[in-house]
Order: sequence, then C-alpha cells, then structure tokens
Amino acid sequence: MRILAVTGVLACCALPLGAMAQVTASFLQPMGPVAEEQANHLLRVVGITMIVILPVLVGVPLILWRYRYAAPKGDYAPRWEFSKPLEFVLWGVPVLVVAMLAVWLWHSTAKLDPYRANGADPLRVQAVGLDWKWVFIYPDLGIATVDELAVPVGRPVRLTLTTDTVMQSLLIAPLTGQVYAMPGMTTRLDFSATRPGTAEGENTQFNGTGFGRQKFAVRALAPQDFARWSAQEKTGPALDEATYALLRRRSVLVDARQDLGLERAGGPLMMALARPDAFDAIVAKYHAGGSASATWGGIGLPARTTGKHP
Repeated sequence: MRILAVTGVLACCALPLGAMAQVTASFLQPMGPVAEEQANHLLRVVGITMIVILPVLVGVPLILWRYRYAAPKGDYAPRWEFSKPLEFVLWGVPVLVVAMLAVWLWHSTAKLDPYRANGADPLRVQAVGLDWKWVFIYPDLGIATVDELAVPVGRPVRLTLTTDTVMQSLLIAPLTGQVYAMPGMTTRLDFSATRPGTAEGENTQFNGTGFGRQKFAVRALAPQDFARWSAQEKTGPALDEATYALLRRRSVLVDARQDLGLERAGGPLMMALARPDAFDAIVAKYHAGGSASATWGGIGLPARTTGKHP
C-alpha cells in the first residue's frame, strides 16, 4: 500500500501531460537559440576559469612533492623576496581572465535581451500567472490554454506576461531565460524553438502551498502539428469573465478542472477565447479602479478552490 501511495503522489506531482517521457528541463539540452547561447556561455566561462584553476590544482601537489616530500632539487634561497616575472604572471593572468569574462558577459547579456526580437512575424502569446497555474492566451488564434504552452518550431514567439496575484517568475530553461511578472504590469520574452520536443516550464518565485506544482508543459511542434493542435476540439468551456473568475481561485490544475465541472484526472485545458482583449482587461483592472477593478475576478486575494488537493 505504501508503494501505491508513493506512486500516486508522484503521479499527481508530475507535469500535466499524458506522456511526460523525454521532457527536457535544462538549458544544457537547448531547444532554441537562446538556451543554446546560455549553454555556450557557461562552457566558455568554465573553460576560461580553468586557466586559473588548473595550474593551482596541478601546481600545488607538484611543488609539495618536488620541494618537500621528494629529495630537494631546488636551490636554497632564504633571502629571496621578489620576482618580477612571477608577479606579472600571478597578477596579469587573473586580470586578463576577468577582462575576458566581463567582455563576454556584456556580449551575452546584450545578445540574450528578452525584448530582442528573434525574427519577423512572431506568434503572439499572452501568459497570466495565477495561484497556482498559468493561463496562456493566443489572441490571434482565438484560443487559450491552462498549464500547456505549444509553439511552432522555426517561428519566433513573443510571450507577454503578467500575473493576477502576487509576483511570479516564469522560466522555460531549455528554450529561454527567466523573467518576472507583476499584476498590472507586463514583461516580455522573445524566443523560438529549433527542434520538436517537450520542455518543462515553471514558476520560480515562491507563492504559497501550490508553488511546487505550478509547472507546465511546453510543446515545440512542427508547423503542421501545431496547426492541428490549435484546431483540435476544445477540452474546456470558453474563456470568458465567469470562467476566468473560477480559474483565478487558488488551486492547481486538477482542482480548477473540478471547479469548471470537468474530470479532475484530465490534462491541460484548451478553451475558445470569448474575448480577444481578455489579457488587456486583466492588466487594466489594476489601473481602472472603481467598478472596473471588480471585473475578471477582481484584484483582491483569490478565493480558495472548492476542490481538495489529492
């Protein structure tokens, strides 16, 4: 029974996909140019710092062996104090290493600017961070998903983010970097996928008891597969103000499905988008004040879910 219970817990904590084999979760397995540059930058930094570290790791044991533990082979020079060539090496090499790292860091930082476009005609996706799930809105396709982000391989993606609760931080390590989002404000991530696959996305900013389960699947699909995915039958109700108010409750995906009258055991939700400007309305309610702030679930702390955590 204990094994079954542990298996059940692990299954509930898994990402909301039917088959999560071969999920990529590290930038060292890049699925796009942004993560590839990050991986290359890490390898460059490790390689350059080895210029300083390796001589220490090799030289210290060698010196101890040669001048202390083996038969002494060096000259005895008790009055020796200073060596210009040695001082030049000891200080000059680290200075050069730091200068090289600084130049490369500046270059990579500019190259990995999250607001830098990855090409023409990007796919627009709007992300809303909730407690404890992500809603992804495709305004040009008229659909929205919960805890699943699908993107076409080879086409740039422009992800605009906000939250409708506390501050959150979105990270899709195999595809792009990490960026924060706050209610009433928007930030942006531009990225693209260069090969099909499934990556893990997550919120890295602690936001309560469901934080550990606020993960989502990112599916990089071939263009024809993405077209079929976006045209598939919707698994949830249309995303309108009433539906969003239920999603805004503090719940993980399975509880949100129950709040919407769906089976808890199902996977991510795909919904038709009732209002193309839903994302703008969610951001604007924090600025409008008065009756406008009571729309789309209001701006206060979301109510707790009616479901129970498994």
